[in-house]
Amino acid sequence: MAVMEGSLSKWTNVMKGWQYRWFVLDENSGLLSYYTSKEKMMRGVRRGCVRLKGAVIGIDDEDESTFTVTVDHKTFHFQARDAEEREKWVRALEDTILRHANRLRWDSNVPPPSVKDFDNKVSEADAYLQLMIEQTRLLENKIDTLTDIEEKTKCQLILEHANTMLHNIKHSIVLLQIAKNTAHPVNGVYQPRPESSGVNSAIGDTSTVEAVLPGQTTIQQGVELGSECLENARRHNSLVGSTTATSLAVPEMSYSSSEGEDDFYDANDSPFTPGSQATTPTGVLPYRTDDLVSQEPVEPVSNSLHLQSVNNSVILHSRRSTIFRRGSAAAGGSVPLPSVPSSECVDYDALYDDEEEHDVEMETQGSVIRHLLSQVKIGMDLTKVVLPTFILERRSLLEMYADYFAHPDIFVSIADLKTPRERMIQVVKWYLSSYHAGRKSSVAKKPYNPVLGEMFRCHWDLPEKSVNTNVQLVSDGPVPWANRGQLTFIAEQVSHHPPISAFYAEHYNKKISFNAHIYTKSKFLGLSVCVYNIGQGVVSLLEHDEEYIVTFPSGYGRSILTIPWIELGGNINISCPQTGYYSNVEFLTKPFYGNKKHRVTADIFAPEEKRPFVSISGEWNGVMEAKWADRDKPEEFINVNDLTIIKKQIRPISEQSENESRKLWKEVTRALKFNDIDKATSAKYQVEQRQREEAKDRKMHNVEWETKLFRKECEDRWAYMKPLRARIL
Repeated sequence: MAVMEGSLSKWTNVMKGWQYRWFVLDENSGLLSYYTSKEKMMRGVRRGCVRLKGAVIGIDDEDESTFTVTVDHKTFHFQARDAEEREKWVRALEDTILRHANRLRWDSNVPPPSVKDFDNKVSEADAYLQLMIEQTRLLENKIDTLTDIEEKTKCQLILEHANTMLHNIKHSIVLLQIAKNTAHPVNGVYQPRPESSGVNSAIGDTSTVEAVLPGQTTIQQGVELGSECLENARRHNSLVGSTTATSLAVPEMSYSSSEGEDDFYDANDSPFTPGSQATTPTGVLPYRTDDLVSQEPVEPVSNSLHLQSVNNSVILHSRRSTIFRRGSAAAGGSVPLPSVPSSECVDYDALYDDEEEHDVEMETQGSVIRHLLSQVKIGMDLTKVVLPTFILERRSLLEMYADYFAHPDIFVSIADLKTPRERMIQVVKWYLSSYHAGRKSSVAKKPYNPVLGEMFRCHWDLPEKSVNTNVQLVSDGPVPWANRGQLTFIAEQVSHHPPISAFYAEHYNKKISFNAHIYTKSKFLGLSVCVYNIGQGVVSLLEHDEEYIVTFPSGYGRSILTIPWIELGGNINISCPQTGYYSNVEFLTKPFYGNKKHRVTADIFAPEEKRPFVSISGEWNGVMEAKWADRDKPEEFINVNDLTIIKKQIRPISEQSENESRKLWKEVTRALKFNDIDKATSAKYQVEQRQREEAKDRKMHNVEWETKLFRKECEDRWAYMKPLRARIL
């Protein structure tokens, strides 16, 4: 049954590009078939098909008309007329994929279920139905004898739910009988001609194809098969049981007749190589949740902690250890997990200083991610969706924001420059150089979600040539043990719903500060996850009475089924209201037609000017060049690979307060470092549970949460309570 049909463009190859095709979505067979025209569709000349069982839909947040379908180690690219049409196709495809989601696991030691097995199960269900009907009747009789109003009301409510359940069970049994009659008609099932059972005979006879699709009662005969398209369909060589029909079913693999013409696929989109695919066993066992790797406890996607019940947020700890070891053994032999040293034997500060991160092994954790993807839909807000613990990075989000100041000498030098033009250029230079340091490595992992009230503070020692040394402490500053010649940083998680982080940095001698807040919002894009960084930051130069307002790009986690990687995207602005200078910066995501990643462009404008006096382009994690309006040749603007990352200075964990990030998450960090997911999840749960209990206690006593370091100035801005301006002016 075609649930939807219509025209779309399909990407074929670099030479032919986008080509018009007529598509038919059949939800019964779980196939998206396409034809060169509607007329060819009427004649049955199919150009290719996409098998939707196990497929994943993907969209590009910056392109409103294109979408992808990834299945069978291939990615098919499609283009609709507009966003509305794409939305219709995506929703219909998602519904079909969900309809055909695999809920069974195969076991070669168990024979395939027969029609008799089905009848036995239906009879068993009917027997339980009769028992429930009897129990409901007894409850109804009891209600008639009750005199207590309150008890009678409760029983009536139970009776109402019981009757609703009875109705649904009866309806389900009827539907099961209908499904059986559809799959196995009274007159028997269609047996194809013996000579058509082999692949060679199918190729030799291209005039007709006779097929029975699962769940269909009509037999398609005399369908013309295009000479350019010979289906690579599965055919059984022998009968499995006397009542099982050999049939030309849904193709095992999606295919396109242009595959020999360099049809466009992304090889990296396949989580498993074809050689690693197990052959299909002959038996099935019922779906059992305790056997799935996806029972691993998970981490919220958004940078807020979603308060859930224990049953929702922590799932079957006792099963996880066995599952994890089984997954590791499948990937590379039996490798026991290293034991986690006791807390007395661990140098927690060294754990955080060790920045080495291991790749996320999606090949061994593929079922976890696939189970997760089955729970969400395209465009869904991921605030309450959770991710597996094994993808966590060993630092808090608040500490990640601090790492954007890893070049403090570039930041503080903004205040040294003489003209507004030079200062704007330096602000842009600092901004563009900050992101590569914020990402510790190419490994795509996410930091811990800060809990409400969590804080992080640190400072940097600057090179002596960039600042005058002054050992006098700034006792009323963000970091009281830092001196006036150091750059200091402090951050606080000021809100839980929505998740908002606020942070502040200052250099006392240079009279420069930075105040920012970021509200993170996550969105599911199919094969990617997008995190919108909503908010702004303000660079304040007290001696020049200038403020530079900056916004932030979005972050994208790409290829979440295979080897995840991070990229930035979006347009941001840097402006100075006092001088009129401004800059437009664009972080470019990987284009569809090429392989260039991490590109960035920036134009800087003088006041009242429409043409930039300098244009910058390059890679935000590499080399950026500047083309000046008054010069012929481009020049190197900045090469972040040549910059020295200055290590931040942090108090030992033993001296930190309980709500400081490193002390708060130290047990999670310890377990992750030694790859013990059980202990990491348990430690993470303890941190989260403490927050739940505190929130429950505040609600019970009707107490509002009060921030310690930042105050809310207006609806969308948070400011540090003791800024440098207020202390020295």
